[in-house]
Amino acid sequence: MKRSTASQVSATQPRTPSGVRRGPGLLTALLAATTGLAACSTGAAGPPSDAQTDKLEVISWWTSGSEHPALQSLFDAFTAANPGVTITDGAVAGGGGSNVAVVLASRLTAGDPPDVWQTFIGASTKAYANTGRIADVSSVYADTGLAGAIPKAILDSVTVGGKQYSVPSGSHRSNVLWFNRAALAKAGVSVPTTGYTTDAWTADLGKLKAAGVVPLCLGGKDRFASAELFESILLGAIGPEGWSAIAADRFDWNGAKANSALKQFGKVLDYADPQAGGLTWDQATKKLGSGECAFESFNDSAYGELVKAGAAEGTDFGYVPMPGTEGSYLAVVDAFVVAAGAKNGRNALAFLKIVADKTETVAFNKLKGSVPLRGDVDTASLSPYQKQALASLSKDTLLLSIVHGELVSPAYQSAFYDAVAAFAGSRDPATFGKTLLSSLSVPIPGGH
Repeated sequence: MKRSTASQVSATQPRTPSGVRRGPGLLTALLAATTGLAACSTGAAGPPSDAQTDKLEVISWWTSGSEHPALQSLFDAFTAANPGVTITDGAVAGGGGSNVAVVLASRLTAGDPPDVWQTFIGASTKAYANTGRIADVSSVYADTGLAGAIPKAILDSVTVGGKQYSVPSGSHRSNVLWFNRAALAKAGVSVPTTGYTTDAWTADLGKLKAAGVVPLCLGGKDRFASAELFESILLGAIGPEGWSAIAADRFDWNGAKANSALKQFGKVLDYADPQAGGLTWDQATKKLGSGECAFESFNDSAYGELVKAGAAEGTDFGYVPMPGTEGSYLAVVDAFVVAAGAKNGRNALAFLKIVADKTETVAFNKLKGSVPLRGDVDTASLSPYQKQALASLSKDTLLLSIVHGELVSPAYQSAFYDAVAAFAGSRDPATFGKTLLSSLSVPIPGGH
């Protein structure tokens, strides 16, 4: 049975000294509500209002030390271009948008959507579009030249029936392994370089632990952080072909490659910071920057946070692709949508034009640690890390994220969430496939 490609946010946490955290059953219902899949879905609410108003409400999950200043740069640019309009910043803390999903569920069910909200490209955007929750924003693409300036795969991921329904703000690369140079040196571990392998990384984690250095930073309080860790390990084991199989519902979750990835995930979790369960992703990243741990597998939101905390690229920290993932760019692409029937629709579309603007996208991404998706902008001011990430985006295989609501349906993603959490508690690879199967309640390839 094929499953539709639609999604919102999913997350999980590994077993830590503070216990196993599983996704509550409520999350699945909230995801359904936010994408209009719940039985109470009201469908389309018509186009956004074109009336001139003096208000705009924007909901996002950008609250960290590097994220919110980047968001503020967009607000400042909008205010400069639209004097007299007051922005209500409805940012909701909660890494990866899990808490935003709760707020949106309530607002959408009540028929009181914000004018603009943050989501992801791909399945997430298309689910909202297919259920009439969001407005066609093709005019933004036409007015800013965005359609011809971004990668075709990204354009396709926001397009339904020939129309565009979200505007991406920039792209993060998820399959990145960050390291602290001083922490590695303390344990006599060499700085990773191109071609760093899974076996070498496992060995280095062991050396670090033996030397009394915390091997792996992990923001376990933000449940999506450990899901990202597994996602990157999985990509290293199955490659782009395996990713295509997942998207097409042909991947064998009980097969040898899945088992290999799960066993590696279990080994890595054994080296995680004992305090992981009490740390948000940005707190874990700050520990990496100060040398309180040696490695962190996380999307390059970490870059902006490291710089914000005063760590210096090349001196204090470095980075390599996650072992086995060279040649792939696992994208986490935030995007903004406009509510169907938005009361402040004119201002909402004007805000999305700011997000798409050539100058503002560079300024925003420079602060955020991400990279512009537009290929027609001057990127000379970006950091060395961002320039190499941009090079990867342009030449490597671009893949969409399971964890961040881009690749698979809400049901599949929520089942993935449950399966990772179940494995983290049991460390039994068979538990992953069984949980995925039972959560979906439909046959999956390799299921029993």
